Amino acid sequence: MLDVKNLHKKFGKKAALEDVSFHVDEGQIYGLLGHNGAGKSTSLGIILGMVEPDRGEAFIDGVSVQKARANALRNVGAIFESPCFYEYLSGWENLRILSNYSGPFNKMATEEIVGRVGLTERIGSKVRTYSHGMRQRLALAQSLLPMPKVLLLDEPTDGLDPEGIKWFRDFILGLRNERGMTVVFNSHLLAEVEQMCDRVAILKGGRRVFEGKVSSIEGDERLYDVDLEPWDEGMHFLALQGCRMIRKGRISIPQDADPAILVAALVGIRVRVSAFSPIRRSLEDLYLEITR
Repeated sequence: MLDVKNLHKKFGKKAALEDVSFHVDEGQIYGLLGHNGAGKSTSLGIILGMVEPDRGEAFIDGVSVQKARANALRNVGAIFESPCFYEYLSGWENLRILSNYSGPFNKMATEEIVGRVGLTERIGSKVRTYSHGMRQRLALAQSLLPMPKVLLLDEPTDGLDPEGIKWFRDFILGLRNERGMTVVFNSHLLAEVEQMCDRVAILKGGRRVFEGKVSSIEGDERLYDVDLEPWDEGMHFLALQGCRMIRKGRISIPQDADPAILVAALVGIRVRVSAFSPIRRSLEDLYLEITR
Protein backbone atom coordinates (compact mmCIF):
# COMPACT_ATOMS: atom_id res chain seq x y z
CA MET A 1 0.00 0.00 0.00
CA LEU A 2 2.83 2.43 0.87
CA ASP A 3 6.41 2.27 -0.41
CA VAL A 4 9.10 4.75 0.60
CA LYS A 5 12.25 4.30 -1.46
CA ASN A 6 15.69 5.78 -0.84
CA LEU A 7 14.62 9.17 0.46
CA HIS A 8 17.30 11.83 0.77
CA LYS A 9 16.65 15.36 1.99
CA LYS A 10 18.88 18.19 3.16
CA PHE A 11 17.88 21.50 4.72
CA GLY A 12 20.90 23.69 4.06
CA LYS A 13 23.92 21.60 4.99
CA LYS A 14 22.02 19.41 7.44
CA ALA A 15 20.89 16.01 6.23
CA ALA A 16 17.32 15.37 7.40
CA LEU A 17 17.04 12.00 5.62
CA GLU A 18 19.71 9.72 4.19
CA ASP A 19 18.59 6.74 2.11
CA VAL A 20 15.44 5.99 4.12
CA SER A 21 13.21 3.19 2.83
CA PHE A 22 10.31 1.22 4.28
CA HIS A 23 7.17 -0.61 3.15
CA VAL A 24 3.71 -0.71 4.74
CA ASP A 25 1.20 -3.40 3.77
CA GLU A 26 -2.50 -2.72 3.40
CA GLY A 27 -4.29 -2.86 6.75
CA GLN A 28 -1.11 -2.42 8.82
CA ILE A 29 -0.53 0.11 11.58
CA TYR A 30 3.03 1.36 11.17
CA GLY A 31 4.97 3.53 13.61
CA LEU A 32 7.84 5.92 12.92
CA LEU A 33 10.04 6.49 15.96
CA GLY A 34 13.01 8.70 16.71
CA HIS A 35 14.24 11.70 18.66
CA ASN A 36 13.33 15.24 17.60
CA GLY A 37 15.14 15.93 14.33
CA ALA A 38 15.46 12.23 13.43
CA GLY A 39 13.48 12.70 10.20
CA LYS A 40 10.00 11.44 11.13
CA SER A 41 8.00 14.52 10.14
CA THR A 42 10.17 15.06 7.06
CA SER A 43 9.32 11.52 5.94
CA LEU A 44 5.59 12.15 6.37
CA GLY A 45 5.92 15.50 4.60
CA ILE A 46 7.50 13.80 1.59
CA ILE A 47 4.82 11.08 1.56
CA LEU A 48 2.17 13.84 1.51
CA GLY A 49 3.98 15.76 -1.23
CA MET A 50 4.44 18.78 1.04
CA VAL A 51 8.23 18.38 1.17
CA GLU A 52 10.22 17.76 -1.99
CA PRO A 53 12.97 15.12 -1.60
CA ASP A 54 16.42 15.68 -3.06
CA ARG A 55 16.35 12.04 -4.17
CA GLY A 56 14.02 9.10 -3.74
CA GLU A 57 10.31 8.59 -4.13
CA ALA A 58 7.17 7.66 -2.20
CA PHE A 59 4.43 5.48 -3.68
CA ILE A 60 0.86 5.07 -2.41
CA ASP A 61 -0.98 2.11 -3.89
CA GLY A 62 1.63 2.02 -6.65
CA VAL A 63 1.29 5.70 -7.63
CA SER A 64 4.25 8.08 -7.21
CA VAL A 65 3.53 11.04 -4.95
CA GLN A 66 6.31 13.02 -6.60
CA LYS A 67 5.06 12.40 -10.17
CA ALA A 68 1.28 12.28 -9.70
CA ARG A 69 0.50 13.78 -6.31
CA ALA A 70 -3.26 14.33 -6.72
CA ASN A 71 -3.80 10.78 -7.95
CA ALA A 72 -1.55 9.26 -5.26
CA LEU A 73 -3.30 11.12 -2.44
CA ARG A 74 -6.89 10.62 -3.56
CA ASN A 75 -7.46 7.94 -0.87
CA VAL A 76 -5.30 9.52 1.86
CA GLY A 77 -6.30 11.39 5.01
CA ALA A 78 -3.75 13.15 7.20
CA ILE A 79 -2.94 15.26 10.23
CA PHE A 80 0.39 16.93 9.51
CA GLU A 81 2.12 19.22 12.00
CA SER A 82 -0.26 21.45 14.02
CA PRO A 83 -3.81 21.35 12.59
CA CYS A 84 -5.24 24.82 11.93
CA PHE A 85 -8.88 25.84 11.99
CA TYR A 86 -10.97 28.99 11.67
CA GLU A 87 -11.23 29.89 15.34
CA TYR A 88 -14.32 32.09 14.93
CA LEU A 89 -16.31 29.33 13.19
CA SER A 90 -17.91 26.24 14.66
CA GLY A 91 -16.40 22.81 14.33
CA TRP A 92 -19.16 21.88 11.87
CA GLU A 93 -18.50 24.95 9.69
CA ASN A 94 -14.80 24.16 9.67
CA LEU A 95 -15.45 20.61 8.48
CA ARG A 96 -17.84 21.82 5.80
CA ILE A 97 -15.33 24.34 4.43
CA LEU A 98 -12.31 22.05 4.62
CA SER A 99 -14.11 19.07 3.07
CA ASN A 100 -14.99 21.20 0.02
CA TYR A 101 -11.28 21.43 -0.79
CA SER A 102 -11.26 17.74 -1.74
CA GLY A 103 -14.85 17.19 -2.96
CA PRO A 104 -18.55 17.84 -2.34
CA PHE A 105 -19.67 18.12 1.29
CA ASN A 106 -21.48 14.98 2.47
CA LYS A 107 -23.68 15.91 5.43
CA MET A 108 -24.63 12.35 6.39
CA ALA A 109 -21.06 11.03 6.25
CA THR A 110 -19.81 14.03 8.24
CA GLU A 111 -22.42 13.48 10.96
CA GLU A 112 -21.32 9.85 11.22
CA ILE A 113 -17.64 10.80 11.55
CA VAL A 114 -18.40 13.54 14.09
CA GLY A 115 -20.27 11.00 16.19
CA ARG A 116 -17.45 8.51 15.81
CA VAL A 117 -14.86 10.94 17.19
CA GLY A 118 -17.17 11.96 20.05
CA LEU A 119 -17.85 15.59 19.08
CA THR A 120 -21.61 15.52 18.41
CA GLU A 121 -22.51 17.65 21.44
CA ARG A 122 -19.87 20.32 20.74
CA ILE A 123 -19.65 20.35 16.95
CA GLY A 124 -21.83 23.51 16.84
CA SER A 125 -19.54 25.42 19.24
CA LYS A 126 -16.87 27.79 17.98
CA VAL A 127 -13.44 26.19 17.74
CA ARG A 128 -11.90 28.85 19.98
CA THR A 129 -13.83 27.25 22.88
CA TYR A 130 -12.38 23.78 22.21
CA SER A 131 -9.85 22.11 24.50
CA HIS A 132 -6.67 20.67 23.01
CA GLY A 133 -8.16 17.18 23.05
CA MET A 134 -11.29 18.38 21.20
CA ARG A 135 -9.14 20.05 18.55
CA GLN A 136 -7.28 16.77 18.04
CA ARG A 137 -10.62 14.98 17.60
CA LEU A 138 -11.76 17.63 15.11
CA ALA A 139 -8.50 17.21 13.18
CA LEU A 140 -9.04 13.44 13.16
CA ALA A 141 -12.60 13.96 11.86
CA GLN A 142 -11.24 16.19 9.09
CA SER A 143 -8.66 13.58 8.10
CA LEU A 144 -11.42 10.96 7.81
CA LEU A 145 -13.80 13.05 5.65
CA PRO A 146 -12.36 11.77 2.33
CA MET A 147 -13.12 8.20 3.58
CA PRO A 148 -9.45 7.33 3.10
CA LYS A 149 -7.78 3.97 2.72
CA VAL A 150 -4.55 5.37 4.21
CA LEU A 151 -4.28 7.60 7.27
CA LEU A 152 -1.05 9.55 7.98
CA LEU A 153 -0.75 11.13 11.42
CA ASP A 154 2.01 13.41 12.70
CA GLU A 155 2.26 13.18 16.52
CA PRO A 156 -1.52 12.67 16.89
CA THR A 157 -1.42 12.15 20.68
CA ASP A 158 0.84 15.10 21.46
CA GLY A 159 -0.51 16.94 24.50
CA LEU A 160 -3.33 14.49 25.21
CA ASP A 161 -4.04 13.24 28.72
CA PRO A 162 -3.96 9.49 29.48
CA GLU A 163 -7.70 9.15 28.87
CA GLY A 164 -7.36 10.87 25.49
CA ILE A 165 -4.41 8.69 24.53
CA LYS A 166 -6.35 5.50 25.33
CA TRP A 167 -9.32 6.79 23.36
CA PHE A 168 -7.06 7.45 20.36
CA ARG A 169 -5.52 3.98 20.59
CA ASP A 170 -8.92 2.26 20.68
CA PHE A 171 -10.18 4.48 17.84
CA ILE A 172 -7.28 3.70 15.50
CA LEU A 173 -7.42 -0.03 16.25
CA GLY A 174 -11.15 0.09 15.51
CA LEU A 175 -10.55 1.75 12.12
CA ARG A 176 -8.08 -0.95 11.18
CA ASN A 177 -10.24 -3.83 12.39
CA GLU A 178 -13.51 -2.57 10.91
CA ARG A 179 -12.35 -0.93 7.67
CA GLY A 180 -8.95 -2.47 7.00
CA MET A 181 -7.46 1.02 7.05
CA THR A 182 -3.69 1.45 6.71
CA VAL A 183 -2.29 3.84 9.34
CA VAL A 184 1.17 5.41 9.54
CA PHE A 185 2.03 7.71 12.42
CA ASN A 186 4.97 9.01 14.39
CA SER A 187 5.03 9.33 18.15
CA HIS A 188 7.24 9.63 21.23
CA LEU A 189 4.92 7.41 23.29
CA LEU A 190 6.68 4.07 22.97
CA ALA A 191 4.23 2.11 25.11
CA GLU A 192 1.33 3.23 22.92
CA VAL A 193 3.23 2.44 19.73
CA GLU A 194 4.01 -1.03 21.06
CA GLN A 195 0.33 -1.69 21.80
CA MET A 196 -0.92 -0.37 18.46
CA CYS A 197 1.61 -1.06 15.73
CA ASP A 198 2.25 -4.15 13.63
CA ARG A 199 5.64 -2.85 12.48
CA VAL A 200 7.92 0.05 13.40
CA ALA A 201 10.86 1.91 11.93
CA ILE A 202 13.35 3.74 14.13
CA LEU A 203 15.12 6.76 12.64
CA LYS A 204 18.31 8.24 14.05
CA GLY A 205 20.06 11.23 12.52
CA GLY A 206 18.08 10.87 9.32
CA ARG A 207 18.88 7.19 8.85
CA ARG A 208 16.70 4.15 9.38
CA VAL A 209 18.46 2.10 12.04
CA PHE A 210 15.74 -0.49 12.68
CA GLU A 211 12.69 -1.82 10.87
CA GLY A 212 10.63 -4.83 11.84
CA LYS A 213 7.64 -6.40 13.51
CA VAL A 214 6.78 -5.30 17.03
CA SER A 215 6.22 -8.99 17.88
CA SER A 216 9.89 -9.74 17.04
CA ILE A 217 11.34 -7.20 19.48
CA GLU A 218 12.07 -9.75 22.17
CA GLY A 219 14.42 -11.58 19.79
CA ASP A 220 15.99 -14.95 20.53
CA GLU A 221 17.35 -14.16 23.99
CA ARG A 222 15.56 -15.05 27.22
CA LEU A 223 16.50 -12.41 29.77
CA TYR A 224 16.32 -12.79 33.56
CA ASP A 225 17.03 -10.50 36.48
CA VAL A 226 18.92 -12.50 39.09
CA ASP A 227 20.29 -11.92 42.59
CA LEU A 228 22.94 -14.48 43.58
CA GLU A 229 25.25 -14.71 46.59
CA PRO A 230 28.11 -15.23 46.02
CA TRP A 231 27.70 -13.70 42.55
CA ASP A 232 30.96 -14.87 40.97
CA GLU A 233 30.48 -18.49 41.99
CA GLY A 234 26.86 -18.51 40.84
CA MET A 235 27.69 -16.83 37.52
CA HIS A 236 30.56 -19.26 36.89
CA PHE A 237 28.12 -22.15 37.23
CA LEU A 238 25.53 -20.50 34.99
CA ALA A 239 28.14 -19.78 32.31
CA LEU A 240 28.92 -23.49 32.20
CA GLN A 241 25.21 -24.06 31.45
CA GLY A 242 25.35 -21.69 28.47
CA CYS A 243 24.09 -18.58 30.24
CA ARG A 244 25.54 -15.16 29.45
CA MET A 245 25.87 -12.13 31.70
CA ILE A 246 24.40 -8.95 30.18
CA ARG A 247 25.43 -6.93 33.22
CA LYS A 248 25.61 -7.73 36.90
CA GLY A 249 22.11 -8.74 37.93
CA ARG A 250 20.88 -9.56 34.40
CA ILE A 251 21.60 -12.69 32.37
CA SER A 252 20.53 -14.38 29.16
CA ILE A 253 19.72 -18.10 29.33
CA PRO A 254 19.58 -20.60 26.43
CA GLN A 255 16.21 -21.23 24.77
CA ASP A 256 16.16 -24.87 25.92
CA ALA A 257 17.17 -24.13 29.53
CA ASP A 258 14.66 -24.70 32.34
CA PRO A 259 15.00 -21.85 34.88
CA ALA A 260 13.59 -24.05 37.67
CA ILE A 261 16.38 -26.61 37.12
CA LEU A 262 18.99 -23.84 37.06
CA VAL A 263 17.72 -22.45 40.38
CA ALA A 264 17.67 -25.91 41.99
CA ALA A 265 21.23 -26.55 40.80
CA LEU A 266 22.43 -23.20 42.19
CA VAL A 267 20.89 -23.98 45.56
CA GLY A 268 22.54 -27.40 45.38
CA ILE A 269 26.00 -25.81 45.18
CA ARG A 270 25.11 -23.47 48.08
CA VAL A 271 24.51 -20.32 46.08
CA ARG A 272 21.71 -18.25 47.62
CA VAL A 273 19.13 -17.27 44.97
CA SER A 274 17.09 -14.23 46.05
CA ALA A 275 15.71 -13.48 42.57
CA PHE A 276 15.45 -15.26 39.23
CA SER A 277 12.78 -13.28 37.34
CA PRO A 278 12.04 -13.29 33.58
CA ILE A 279 12.09 -9.95 31.76
CA ARG A 280 10.11 -9.09 28.69
CA ARG A 281 12.20 -6.94 26.35
CA SER A 282 10.08 -3.95 25.38
CA LEU A 283 10.07 -1.53 22.48
CA GLU A 284 11.48 1.05 24.91
CA ASP A 285 14.46 -1.24 25.64
CA LEU A 286 15.15 -1.66 21.92
CA TYR A 287 14.71 2.05 21.22
CA LEU A 288 17.11 3.10 23.98
CA GLU A 289 19.71 0.54 22.90
CA ILE A 290 19.63 1.82 19.34
CA THR A 291 19.35 5.57 19.92
CA ARG A 292 22.09 5.65 22.56
